[in-house]
Amino acid sequence: MTLKMKMKPLQTLYVTQFLSAFADNMILFITLAIIKQSAFPAYYIGVVQASFLVAFVILAPFVGAYADKNAKSHVLLVGNAIKGIGIIALFLHLDPAVSYGIVGIGAAVYSPAKYGILPSLTKSDHELLKANARIEGYTIMAILLGSVCGGILAQFSLTGSILVCLGLYLVSLLMSLQIPKIAGNATIRYGKEAKAFVNDVAFLLKNRTTRFSLVGTGSFWMTSSVVRLAIIAWVPAHLGIESVDQISMLVAVTGIGIMIGALLTPKLIPARKYYNSFVFGIVMIVSILLFPLISNLYVTIGLLLLIGFSGGVFIVPMNTVLQDKGQRMIGAGKTIAVQNLLENAMMLAGVGIYTQISADGLSPDSSITGIAVILAGFVGYLILQRQRLKLIA
Repeated sequence: MTLKMKMKPLQTLYVTQFLSAFADNMILFITLAIIKQSAFPAYYIGVVQASFLVAFVILAPFVGAYADKNAKSHVLLVGNAIKGIGIIALFLHLDPAVSYGIVGIGAAVYSPAKYGILPSLTKSDHELLKANARIEGYTIMAILLGSVCGGILAQFSLTGSILVCLGLYLVSLLMSLQIPKIAGNATIRYGKEAKAFVNDVAFLLKNRTTRFSLVGTGSFWMTSSVVRLAIIAWVPAHLGIESVDQISMLVAVTGIGIMIGALLTPKLIPARKYYNSFVFGIVMIVSILLFPLISNLYVTIGLLLLIGFSGGVFIVPMNTVLQDKGQRMIGAGKTIAVQNLLENAMMLAGVGIYTQISADGLSPDSSITGIAVILAGFVGYLILQRQRLKLIA
């Protein structure tokens, strides 16, 4: 009976996160359609993506404290409301980068609560790993379906697709009201916490286990963000596919792989052996390096699935150990905020460099090869740390 009561709020959280992430990813491909329709330069999709990431970097010192001070279900509600304002801005024809930037603010507020509430809704390391795997799986499913639906709906009606996004955020907002209101720490002061944020970053980076996780998750999301943008340019060049809906379907294939990998992670990498996840990082690198060599649709689909699968198994164990250890060290919300800062700073750097070199005319093949080499450097670091982590795990 207790287990059922515990699972119900978790299931509500999964649905809330699914709907919110679904809309987040619809917007990117709706924006891609707007860019094509309004004759923006092709590289402007990188500018739009960067505007989304900036909010995470700037707000990182504050959103973790906000998530820990307030009931996390309330924070989820606020995050979705801000995302809705971003959609309204897009509906009113504000610049896509500005509109998506507002959505980014909502996502930055939403994220610490989404992950930070999991330790409160689970009872053990194993349950936390399973909850992480499921929320990651549902998130990737949302990326998959949201990307496809965004591309398809934008082909029929930009206005209609924008209204669908707004509706999804509103439903997600209402669903968050069903998640238990677990009181936060009312004694937290934002000014003090913002000043302490630098110390939190240093504290988590100093610890060998949390540093391993932060490097691993940051390198994964940096790679994913660049590969996603590069594939949007690579598909027309290698496969001759130009339509937004078909490109969105191909990009979403990676999401299928990540979802499968995330859901199978508890069977492949036990929570206490998170340090072995580097193996799947190597598989991801090799898969990415093959892209410049292919021009067949079915081989492309197979590689995208493999990249996604290996990436899913690579990231979930590191997320789990970071949340478990970080909650005990500095608090769940602040841990996720530090993670968001480092991940999004790395993503912003990757997207920024990609946007600049795309504007300068460098080919998607070069971008894809370059990001694989950078990921290899990070995975190499993880391999060097593995033996020491085995001794303290």
